[in-house]
Amino acid sequence: MALVFTSFIEVFNDLGFGAALVQKKDSKLSPEHFDTAFWTGVGWSFIMYLFMVFVVSPFAADFYEEPVLEKIIPVLSLGILSSPINLVHKSILLKSLNFKKIAFIENASSITSGVLSLILAFSGAGVWSLVFNSLATFIIAIPLYFKATNWFPKIRWSEKAFKDIFGFGIYTTGTNLSNNLINKADYLLIGKVLSASSLGAYTLAFVLTDTFRSQLMSVMNKVMYPIYGKAQDDKDSIKRYYLNVVKYNSLIINPIMAVLFVLASPIIINLFGEKWIETIIPLKIISLSVIFHMMVNSNTVLIRGMGKVKLEFMIQFLKSVFIFLPAIAFGVFYYGLIGAAYAILFNKIMSVLIAQIYLKKLVGIDYKDLFESLKVTLAGIIVSIGLGLFLFQVLGLSFIFCGIFMLASYAGIVWLFIGNELKNQYKEIRLSKSVSYK
Repeated sequence: MALVFTSFIEVFNDLGFGAALVQKKDSKLSPEHFDTAFWTGVGWSFIMYLFMVFVVSPFAADFYEEPVLEKIIPVLSLGILSSPINLVHKSILLKSLNFKKIAFIENASSITSGVLSLILAFSGAGVWSLVFNSLATFIIAIPLYFKATNWFPKIRWSEKAFKDIFGFGIYTTGTNLSNNLINKADYLLIGKVLSASSLGAYTLAFVLTDTFRSQLMSVMNKVMYPIYGKAQDDKDSIKRYYLNVVKYNSLIINPIMAVLFVLASPIIINLFGEKWIETIIPLKIISLSVIFHMMVNSNTVLIRGMGKVKLEFMIQFLKSVFIFLPAIAFGVFYYGLIGAAYAILFNKIMSVLIAQIYLKKLVGIDYKDLFESLKVTLAGIIVSIGLGLFLFQVLGLSFIFCGIFMLASYAGIVWLFIGNELKNQYKEIRLSKSVSYK
């Protein structure tokens, strides 16, 4: 419940400055841009923190009728103060395509804070162990980013530099707000209209499906965003990059969603217990929605990388106001958790249809191109789901065996059709290890 509110405020935290620094060409950036972004972010985050403490936390406590939120949110919001400190450092590493250092910092901070949080949880800290985890991840990363970049801000601020990056960043912030409305409206309504336990069941379904998808895709998005920025004037290259991203992301995520769709019931009951039985049907529906989402995954990153942030904002804003939010509200109010899940599925299908309109106009990607890049993974999904349903529901075999057989059949089909392509890709990755970015 606390994260629903803090996530909305965090959207405004960096004002899109990080995205602006990465997207802009080196020739249009000066040291003043980085210093201005740093000090503006630090000052703005302090204002946001005060707003969280004195306005948001009491409102959230009243909204959910959970007094403890008034204590949790101020502590959880300390991450707002630390996040802008990492802003410029991360942008520098992204712009130089130094993903190895970024991965090390993020993994080290996440694992360290996760281990400490588990220790707190087993020691009886309860919800505060989760609060600590969110906060510690940012704080642990701060010295690591400073060491990785050797960049230290100078005490200066440029109005011209501010206008340069703010003009780009304001649209990015608007897009992030629209995305947050899309991603958090269901949590907000379920927690308010239904119950905390229903929100927990729904959250578990999302963690196993859409959250898993978004976390995995975020890695690829971080890689592709600066690449799209560098190739923003070469539409043929952007088209090729994007279709490959869609293909390989789908190859990885879709078989997992197929297993969850077929075996949601035994997975939930055996791994989490019967108290989570309310999660089963939403899990099935949302796993299917992820398969649709993968058809146009990372399309907004492409638009932003090309510098068309106003277009990205308008698309996401109009989708959230006229399609996503009405669908979520209707689903939750009339059909509860299952209605919310079906609303997510509807929204994902609409996203595919809408994305194809502007992708064709921007870089010439049509339905034929999309189908060509996804035909192997779609064939694998159809076969694996069919076999899974037959083995589990007709023959009554163990869900573990069925899951393994589904994944194996999917992998076999993929290897049959594009095995040589995958081997060539692997060789290229191994060769690329000899290339270093400074």
